[in-house]
Amino acid sequence: MKTNDLPEHAAPIVFTLNGRAAEAAPGETLLKAAQRAGVAVPHLCHKDGLRSPGNCRACVVEIAGERVLAPSCCRAPTPGMVVTTDSPRAAAAQKTVLELLLSDAPDTAALKHDSELAHWAQVAGAQTGRFPLRTHYPVRAELPSTVRAEPVEAQRVPPVETLRQAQGERMSTQPERVGTDSSHPAMTVNLDACIQCTRCIRACRETQGNDVLGLAFRGGHAQIVFDQNDPMGASTCVACGECVQVCPTGAIAPANGAYAQPSQKQVDSVCPFCGVGCQLTYHVTDEKIEHVEGIAGPANEGRLCVKGRFGFDYAHSPERLTRPLIRRTDAPKDPQSVMRRDWKTLFREASWDEALDVAANGFKRAMASTPARGRQGPVAGFGSAKGTNEEAYLFQKLIRTAFDTHNVDHCTRLCHASSVAALMEGLGSAVVTNPLRDVEHADFVLLIGANPAQNHPVGATWIKNAVKRGMKLVLVDPRRTELARHSWKHLGFKSGTDVALLNALLHTIVFEGLTDPAYIEAHTLDFALLKAHLVDFSPEAMAPVCGIDAVTLREVARAYATAKNAMILWGMGISQHTHGTDNARCLIALSLITGQIGRPGTGLHPLRGQNNVQGASDAGLIPMVLPDYQKVGDVHAREKAERLWHLPPGTLRSEAGLTVVEIIDAAHRREIRAMLIQGENPAMSDPDATHAREALAGLDHLVVQDIFLTETASLADVVLPATAWPEKTGSVTNTDRCVQLGRKAVRAPGEAMADAWITEQLARRLGLDWTYGVAADGTASEDAHGGVGAVFEEMRAMMPSIAGLSWSRLQREGAVTYPVSSERDPGQPVVFTDGFPTVSGRATLVGANVTPPAEVPDATFPMVLITGRQLEHWHTGSMTRRSGVLDALEPGPVVSLHTNTAQRLGLQAGAVAQVRSRRGTVALPVRLDDAMPLDTAFIPFAYAEAAANLLTNPALDPVGKIAELKYCAVDVRPAVFTQESAPV
Repeated sequence: MKTNDLPEHAAPIVFTLNGRAAEAAPGETLLKAAQRAGVAVPHLCHKDGLRSPGNCRACVVEIAGERVLAPSCCRAPTPGMVVTTDSPRAAAAQKTVLELLLSDAPDTAALKHDSELAHWAQVAGAQTGRFPLRTHYPVRAELPSTVRAEPVEAQRVPPVETLRQAQGERMSTQPERVGTDSSHPAMTVNLDACIQCTRCIRACRETQGNDVLGLAFRGGHAQIVFDQNDPMGASTCVACGECVQVCPTGAIAPANGAYAQPSQKQVDSVCPFCGVGCQLTYHVTDEKIEHVEGIAGPANEGRLCVKGRFGFDYAHSPERLTRPLIRRTDAPKDPQSVMRRDWKTLFREASWDEALDVAANGFKRAMASTPARGRQGPVAGFGSAKGTNEEAYLFQKLIRTAFDTHNVDHCTRLCHASSVAALMEGLGSAVVTNPLRDVEHADFVLLIGANPAQNHPVGATWIKNAVKRGMKLVLVDPRRTELARHSWKHLGFKSGTDVALLNALLHTIVFEGLTDPAYIEAHTLDFALLKAHLVDFSPEAMAPVCGIDAVTLREVARAYATAKNAMILWGMGISQHTHGTDNARCLIALSLITGQIGRPGTGLHPLRGQNNVQGASDAGLIPMVLPDYQKVGDVHAREKAERLWHLPPGTLRSEAGLTVVEIIDAAHRREIRAMLIQGENPAMSDPDATHAREALAGLDHLVVQDIFLTETASLADVVLPATAWPEKTGSVTNTDRCVQLGRKAVRAPGEAMADAWITEQLARRLGLDWTYGVAADGTASEDAHGGVGAVFEEMRAMMPSIAGLSWSRLQREGAVTYPVSSERDPGQPVVFTDGFPTVSGRATLVGANVTPPAEVPDATFPMVLITGRQLEHWHTGSMTRRSGVLDALEPGPVVSLHTNTAQRLGLQAGAVAQVRSRRGTVALPVRLDDAMPLDTAFIPFAYAEAAANLLTNPALDPVGKIAELKYCAVDVRPAVFTQESAPV
């Protein structure tokens, strides 16, 4: 950056730097001004993005007229100031500081090839040996790295005399120090290389908001510690790795030693896990990802979580599918045995030509010979929210054009279908109104039915940062999750009573006169109907229903309505109910009647689950809409698609297709006879999994494209090996509506091929004249004349929301937020600033009635089951459980119970519990968690050996057609084992 590259509209501060005129922006430090001017100044405690404490003193400079040298990283220039960075005095001080640090940490280059200490020592001419080496820290005994250590119990407080004695001993003896700590699967600590720059502490506490790292002891005995000087593996560290990324010496580094040698290449891409859409860099050597670092993407600004930073090795798992598989004639499909990993007992290897022919011919037979087609035909497809936008677009186009059906859906049906339904109904659009990072502009955030610290960890960091700046956070969740400690209020309401609580908030705002009448008059419809509906939902009436006292309900409602900027975030705790659409209707009404929408720091944000669930939905992987949410019943939308797809007029059906659960039910009834599944695992993710597995096993023809032999793939007739996310190039859309480019970093193993290539090959064998020319190896050219770029161009021609985002622009800019109408449009992070995409231009207010869950506890099943995700694993675990680090952190399933609940049931931590519903039974160890409500169990659904969805209820929301995965009745008791060691 040149000296004249200052922030726009900033009045520069003119000063003298090393004898030359220089300029700085107001508030800019001397170090940053020097860097812009091309002047290198040693620095170690400073790191872009972190607060600069000026404690290392490596960056000191001389300022004319001042007695002492000044740390340039935390000193701002003033007009006329004369600064010298390389005067004899400043250079000697810099060199001395670096030599002192070298005496404490001499071998950092062996730990980290790009050690900043080694670099600056070389630049400054600092030498080892000028000062005596300090004694190295002793090595702490390691914890087993394959077992996650639970937090240690608090020690009993010793008597005062013992404390005094201990204090006296510390006066004469040095406290025990920790040298190497290898107790954590992801990271290793070597305090011999620590220079106490405190970057790691600031990254942990101020950036990530995790409050794990600190500085203990005093003077020469000071050291960085985890919690109360616990081993890292026994601490509350969540392994985000932010400390690893900022450490200048490798004192804390990846446990696999990846920092010791430079990587052969670096490839910028996007994280393949949650919907936050963090940008990252893959560091690759010999076609293997060695480590990952965050980069300054719009959603993460360099931050990552444990999955994004340490979960990459799933791509190199020995369990990867590398050749096409065809089911053996002597291997019948067994829905009771979907966990077998030895594919040779089920399948034989085949060439791609044979496998694709068998796949296509099976679909042709299903189309030709099925006597009872049902209202939507005998074939259906499940696409994936883990692939690219281009793959999703081609998949839905294949199903619609090759099989004459709209029976195409994906995991949004089990995620945010009810949110989408309510948003389309109320606002005319299903997109988030504001990016997640807008919490930094909010004075109040209502977070309901979501656990970002586990499911969107980087998003949670922005929330924690905003709280520290003064934002009021209200967490509404039956569980007291990690963000509760950062919240102003935690409303731990009774599970399943969301509408009662939200209607009480609405009642308070309406009848206490806290609405925004001007906004309601200008931008909404049916306020009078909503007001009449809310008469009976006072906080006093709803308090016994939802379990939150009326005073608190009124206090929260007033705070939301009177905040300058208030934002609502929600997750699947809102959507995965039979009343999920009603839940979302209430949240939409809260925003509209207070005018808390259409500005930065306001609006509605349903947190998207998987990395491309937004993009897959946008691209048309939904049975009732074409790409860009154009309804299949709209003749103009169908005609547009037919023209673009070169189909005869009237080809596309006008009836909406079946949804995920409806497709499984139709397969069970033998109305759906064949399915194509790309990257989805319904044998694990669908409710009432036994029913789903029976339906899949009963199909005449099942083709699965995936990277592993998942539980679903084990029931297939043909398995086609696909590429993992780091093995292909394509676009992906995050929860903020930001379209980003994922780039190929490594080769796929064996004969695995890109999903888009597989789809195109199937299309040709099914009689479609597709000529995209998608590359089999997942590569994509920068132009749009063929391949993935051509698919993207066709997709945007059909989608007004991204009409201005060309493939070449995406290649150039890497990330653009839609809607983007033209090449000159920078994109619109905040939407609905002056109206809504409805016929009237107004939003519709819709009231919601209190209805109980489809299944409530009774004498036989007296407890409530909640299912969900956890920090270390993702979705059905097919990727994360094949990551060495992630699986070591959470190696097996658990059921979380409140201590009092467990004691009442006769269960202790680690004891095996049997959890039974009307649909199935699982047995798994108990984890005590006093953040749980009483008489409630929580089970993550990533573990095939104790699949939570064997228990869940397939009852559907009547509007969104989403299953009630967040609530069902169960019985929990100690497991009883037979002689065969099977729980009964």
